[in-house]
Amino acid sequence: MASKDKRLRGKVRRSYIISTISIALVLFMLGVVGYVTLSALSVAIGLKDNVVISVEVRNDLTTEERGAIVAAIEALDYHATITEVSSEEKLGDEEFRRQFEVDFDLLLGENPLRDSYEIRLKSECATADHLRTLTERISALEGVEYIAAPPVDVVQNMQDRIKVVSIALILFLAVLAAISVLLLNNTIRLAIYSKRYLINTMKLVGATKWYIMRPLLGSALKQGIVAGLIAAVLVIAMVYAVVRFVPEEVAMLPYREVGIIVGALVVAGIIVTVVVSAFAVNKFVNMKSNKIYLY
Repeated sequence: MASKDKRLRGKVRRSYIISTISIALVLFMLGVVGYVTLSALSVAIGLKDNVVISVEVRNDLTTEERGAIVAAIEALDYHATITEVSSEEKLGDEEFRRQFEVDFDLLLGENPLRDSYEIRLKSECATADHLRTLTERISALEGVEYIAAPPVDVVQNMQDRIKVVSIALILFLAVLAAISVLLLNNTIRLAIYSKRYLINTMKLVGATKWYIMRPLLGSALKQGIVAGLIAAVLVIAMVYAVVRFVPEEVAMLPYREVGIIVGALVVAGIIVTVVVSAFAVNKFVNMKSNKIYLY
């Protein structure tokens, strides 16, 4: 009898462990896809934040005239940052000089470059219409000699592609989240299903509904915490491997966003296991004894 009870406890323990690991793996899969999706969206937003217009002005402008140009640009409120770049800075830029096969300053005897302002547009203003309007208004300002801006059709094409990719990624993540919830629901329900006879026995000896549900929900809470922590550790290990072995040029999510994903996995594990377990236990508690044996 003792050996039989021992085998039964072993089966229950193995079932609990397998169920916990299954929940953790589903959460881990959701975390990985969430990380990849957020990374892709971050890259897309970064592209929108990197639309830059270069406004070249005459070098003989006074400080007041330069200030008037900057004030006029700021009044349009399309910019995220405005950076002044002098002709001397351009001349001393090695990357800029490598674009030419000769030292043109030595060849001409003077610096032919103009001072300029680098305008980085706000992400919401990095559109074809805003770009067209901005270049038209800036080119009309007194003292502006030349405007270097990305082609309007290129910006529009970038905007369209970013919008399509963002929607596709969000929909994919939503579908995967729904599938993950269904998988977790089935896994947890099967674990509760294996305890239906125990629930029925407790009912027959007069146990109240809450007395039956309390230990099962407590077990579900512990299982959700453990599964969430396992998934969180796996995601952190995955991120560490990515940061360690992927080239630096590949955009990575900041650690703050990674922390949010990890925390969300633990919270999701707790909520899903407790809520699904509550519904499943409630179903068997309210089920008549003769139906439990036929279920």
